[in-house]
Parts: sequence; structure tokens; C-alpha cells
Amino acid sequence: MGSCIICGAPVDGHICDSHQEDVVFEFRGNHANQLVPGRFYRGTVDGYADFGVFIDIAPGVTGLLHRSELDRRLESLEWEPGDSVYVQVKNVRDNGNIDLGWSIRQADREFRGSLIQEGSTDVKPDRNKESDAAEESDKSSGSDGASNSQDSDIDDSSVVDDETKGSDSSGDDSDRETAERTAVAATAGGGAETQSHTETTESEPTERVEISSLGDRVGETVRIEGEVVGARQTGGPTVFELRDETGVVDCAAFVEAGVRAYPEVDVDSIVRLDGEVETRRGDLQVETSALVELDGEDHEAVTSRLSDALSDRARPEALKPLAANVAVVDIAEELLDTAEAIRTAVFESRPIVVRHPASADGYVAGAALEHAVLPLIREEHARSDAEYHYFTRRPLDDAVYGMNAATNDATRMLQDRDRHDEKIPLFVFLGTASTVESEDGLGLLDVYGAERIVVDGGAVDEGLAGVVDLLVTPSGDGTGDADPSTGSLAANVAAAVNDSIRDDVSHLPAVSYWENAPEAYLELAAEAGYDEAAVADLRAAIALEAYYQSYQDKRELVTDLLFEDSGSLAGHIADQFDEKLETEFETATAHLETESRGETTLALIDTDAYTHRFDFPPTGLLLDEIHRRERNDGSFVTVGLGTDELFIRSTHPIDVRQVAAAAAEAVPDADVTAVGVREGRIEFLAGRRDAVTDAVLDAIADQLE
Repeated sequence: MGSCIICGAPVDGHICDSHQEDVVFEFRGNHANQLVPGRFYRGTVDGYADFGVFIDIAPGVTGLLHRSELDRRLESLEWEPGDSVYVQVKNVRDNGNIDLGWSIRQADREFRGSLIQEGSTDVKPDRNKESDAAEESDKSSGSDGASNSQDSDIDDSSVVDDETKGSDSSGDDSDRETAERTAVAATAGGGAETQSHTETTESEPTERVEISSLGDRVGETVRIEGEVVGARQTGGPTVFELRDETGVVDCAAFVEAGVRAYPEVDVDSIVRLDGEVETRRGDLQVETSALVELDGEDHEAVTSRLSDALSDRARPEALKPLAANVAVVDIAEELLDTAEAIRTAVFESRPIVVRHPASADGYVAGAALEHAVLPLIREEHARSDAEYHYFTRRPLDDAVYGMNAATNDATRMLQDRDRHDEKIPLFVFLGTASTVESEDGLGLLDVYGAERIVVDGGAVDEGLAGVVDLLVTPSGDGTGDADPSTGSLAANVAAAVNDSIRDDVSHLPAVSYWENAPEAYLELAAEAGYDEAAVADLRAAIALEAYYQSYQDKRELVTDLLFEDSGSLAGHIADQFDEKLETEFETATAHLETESRGETTLALIDTDAYTHRFDFPPTGLLLDEIHRRERNDGSFVTVGLGTDELFIRSTHPIDVRQVAAAAAEAVPDADVTAVGVREGRIEFLAGRRDAVTDAVLDAIADQLE
């Protein structure tokens, strides 16, 4: 019986089941069936194919990282054959094929420990051998983070080995100096066996320096003060993320391989830290020689300094609308509050999770905030991969934030909190979670104290204000844009979050409207080089890509389309959009049935029978197109009828909940429910479809009389 190297729990071996994914393994077996699904392994790039990358986990053991598993385009990977990378084994098939998954962690320090899997047996690394391998890799590799991710970011293990060998070690003077510094670090962390080296350290710094200045102080011993915003245990040192009023930096503290240094210091601790500034794989870090938690007046002074700086930095001076728009001006304070909350989360090293529908408007809104926030994260954090840790955009299949999505988010944030000491995120909902159907999902996040902001240009239930921290929606009486898109609101927030990207997002409001885009936004897009044809191509391209792999953010592809495309990419995808939509439109409208109910024309299409339900375009987008083209100048309603659901589109406002209530009263045994008010969606029991359809059509006609 041993103990888990992460939590210390009794276990047969070295790692408990709950921490399998926190450890990176080096595989020294000879057969694929020895691999353990769910584990992360170091591997070597073998080569590329059209459908993914082949990764050698060990000699003769090769798996496929399929392009669908990547968080970016295959073409954007900078891996070269022979590069060391990190992947997760998803599945080992009966024929020996290995399905691999993407790992956002591409460095040893991103994992909380490391082990060697020899066949089916797990063993702790031989620190001497590990050090020699890392040192040899350093000599033969460049500085690219992805290409050198197998190397430990901090070579403390090799330093301790050199120190314990004595003065006859074959290392040069610089190796011995590093050994002495690490011995001091070990003493500060509790390693009594190295105290004899304490006298070799340089005099302690007495003046505090700002983290933003560390780039000019590489090789110097410095003192910094601030808040610990992250703490993770690697196979070597403990790495603390320390934030002051100017930025965040990683600080490595070593006591013994895989052993927690300064266990009394945790996230939210206010500390003073001395150490030497270094660069590892292009990232700044501080090799800690002394770390103390502050209290009393010192604690108060640092806390006050951080708070004052945060207040000064987080609140934009004023909202400067991208274009003249009354609806935006009317809610300027709420938009500023949103921008302040987002900036505050960045400066507090709190992750931001953006949720939006998988639609053109949703993707434009999410991409606008992403484009504004990522540069701030890069400026704030010394780690080159910080943007992947502190900002996540997760599209939703519809405009309801239900328990399925909320459970997924809650599980992820709790895992990140418990495994990686991350703070509870700020959740920003764009064009979703704005009606009472999302109340349960929002409530689950509230249980854990997650801050929730909803920004929506469409249908919003004001009563939802009680379950969110900030609800941002137009008042509805603006004369310039009485029905704004969510994308236009998000683009204005993005410009307030980061004024330097204002010109980059100026065309996005026009892209977010399917029709009736305000003239001011069209003119703004034209000034940015996007005429109406280019705007239409972007909208169509985003709508098509939003449908495919709808649950993925497609960060790089969306960035290429919206911010870096010369027109060829958007035009290419827009052509596909037009062809697919036109084909489906012609097929569907050939089976469109119309009837009159009083002054209202009703157009009914059986979407199960006369559309391709599992191909583009999705039902909602197709119904929008049918309604736009077929409607007349009077009262016109388009209804898409499925097996157990229907969708309503109308030229005049319709209370979908009222329609559902009337139908439920008429057909009480059909369990009729309005579940997606923004989508005009009503669900019912499939066995009562005909009766519910008649009742819904009657209720619509009655409401529009």
C-alpha cells in the first residue's frame, strides 16, 4: 500500500483514481493494450495526415490525434516530426488502434505530478535520469513551447542531484551556482538537509519591484509582493501564480520533487516573495528563495494597494458607442458595468466563461468579447498559454441555458478549483440564459458563488434579474434600434473592455443582423472596408461554421473569418451556405401549406417529413429564411412542425407562453410546454401532435385578432 503523490490518500500504487488526469505519464510499455484510457501521456510527433496527427507514445505504439479533437485548425499546429507533445488516451480499440485527445497542458509544469508506466506498472521517475534527459533535450531543441513541452520548465531535480554529488561534480561553475540557489530555495521550503548552503546566497533585496518590470530584470534577485492567485504542484517544484497591481508571474518553489513547498500558502494568500528572475521556454518566472505570508499592517498595505489599483484599472471612463445608436446609449451604464466586471475578472486572474448560441449573432457576440479580452490576458500574465486558461467560449445549441449545460460548467469549474486551485469563473451569457427556462441552470452556478452576467438584445424576462448579477437588455423605446442584435451590444462592450481593438470590431454589429441593420452600423462597416456584400458573406460564413461542430469555439477559424480574412475564406464558405440553404429552401417550400385564419395567413411546414433534419441548415435558420421570403405585408405566421415540437415565426409579436397555455388547456393530456421563447419553440407529446397543432394554430389566430 502506497500513497497518492497528489493528495496523499492510501492507494495501491502511486496515484488515486480521482487524480489520474492530474499526472503526466511516460509510457515504457510495448503494447497499446497496456495504455490506460483517460491518462495523459508524453508523446512524439510522428507525422501528419489530412485527418490528424500521428503521435508515438512509445516505440511501436502510435495513436491518432484526430483533427476533430483539436482546439484549433490542424494547419495552425506548429508541431514538427520529432517534437515532444502531450496527449490524452481516449480509447484503445480491439484492433490496437489508439484514439488520442487534445491536451491544453503542453508542459510538465501544467500537471501536478509525473510518473513512469513500465508496462502495466507505475513507478516514480528516477530524478537523475529525468534530469539528464531534460538537459540533453535543452541542448538539441529550440525555444518553441509546443516543440519542447516534454522538458520540465524548472530543472530543480537536476540541481539537487548535482549538489548531492559534491564538489567533484563534472558540471561547470554556473551549474554549481544554480545548485546553491536551489539549496537555499529548499531551505526556505523546509528542506533542512540543505541549510549549509544558506550562506552562499546573495544579500536579500530590500525594495519591492513591480511584476511588470521583471522582463528587464532577468538574472536579478528581486522582491515582489501580492496575492497568490494560483498554486499547483508539479512533478518537481510547487508553482505559485503571484499577482500585484501590474501583472501576474509564475514563481517556482522547490523543496523535494513532487512535494508541496510552503503548504501554509494557498490561493488568496497575501505574500512577500524573494527570488531570481528567469526565463523558461520564453516565459518569465521567479525561482523562489524565500516566501512569507503577510499579516497585520503589511497585509493591509498590499491588499489596499491591489484594491486601489484594481478600481482604477477596471472601470472604463465612459462608454463610447461604436456608432450613434439610441438603444446603446440608453443602457450605457449597464454596458459599462459589464465591461468593468470582465476587466476585473482579468485583473483578478479569475477565469471568464462566455456562453452564446451556435448562431451567427451568437458567434459574432462571443468573438467580439474574445478579441477584446485575450490581449488583456496576454498583457497581464507572463505565461504564454494563459489565454487558454483564463478565457473560454462555449457555444450552446439553443438559447436556453439548461441543467445539462450548467452541470457541465459546474463540473469543469469545480475540477479546476480542486485540481488546479483556480478561482470560480465569471460567466457571461450572450443571447442566451435570458428567459425563465434558464433559471435552474443559473441557480446551480449561484450555489457556488459564480458571478453571472446576461447580455441580450432580444426576448428577456425581467423577472430573471433575481437569479443573475447583471441583466443587460435594451429598454425597447430606443428610436435608433428598437430591436438590437446581441452582437451589436457585445461589440460595444468589447470596445469598452479594450479600446485598442475598437477599430477591429467596428464591422461586427452589421454582420450580426440578418435584416434591417441600422444604417449607422452599415456605414461603420463600410468605413472599415466591408461593403454590404462583404458583410453578407461574413454573416453567411459564420452561420455555416456555427452549425458544424457547434459545441466547439473554433477560435482560430472564427478569428480568421472575422478579423484576418481578405475575403477569400468568407466568400468560399458563403458560397456553400447559399447553395445548401437554397436547395433546402426549394425542397421545403414545395411542401408549404397555407391557410387563412381571420386576418392572419398561416404557413405550415412539416420539418420532419420535408427537411433534412441532420444537415445544414438547422430548423430555426431554415424557418427564418422561409418566413422572410414568403411573408406578406399583413399578419403572417410560419410554423415548423416536428414530431414533438413546433417553432413559430410571426410578423407581429406573439406571446409564445400564452399560445402554449391555450393549447395545453385545449389538449390537457398532451403536456404542452413553451420551452424556448426566443426560438418560438413549443414541446408536446408526439402521440397528440395533430390535436396540439390545431390548438396552437387556433391560439395564434385568436391572439393576433
